[in-house]
Amino acid sequence: MPVAVCYEAVVGILVSLLVLSASVWVAAAIVPGFDVRPGWATVRVAALFGVLQWALGWLIFVLLGVGTLGLGFLFAFITRWVVSAILLKVADSLSDSLQIRNFKVALLGALVMSAVGTLGQALLRH
Repeated sequence: MPVAVCYEAVVGILVSLLVLSASVWVAAAIVPGFDVRPGWATVRVAALFGVLQWALGWLIFVLLGVGTLGLGFLFAFITRWVVSAILLKVADSLSDSLQIRNFKVALLGALVMSAVGTLGQALLRH
């Protein structure tokens, strides 16, 4: 693998982690019941959530799509939102740095994180 390709991959991962960290921070700042410890905890939570999304997000998406007899695939944007909320609750249970009061808060946090993430990726990629 050429060095330039490896460099671009590392920079891409770091940019994604930066944007995800910012989205976790904004969600913690504006969503009541969505709490992240101060300091580097935001980056740790973002990294954990990113790994969970990568490893389990597709599986939960498919299971929800099949379990809803295809409606989950038809309304993929809603299914992805619910998957993100589920994975936020999983990250909450795996990390002492994140505390999410209930699933409703996780849904709102996932919505905020999605909006901030989309905006951040658009600003940093163009």
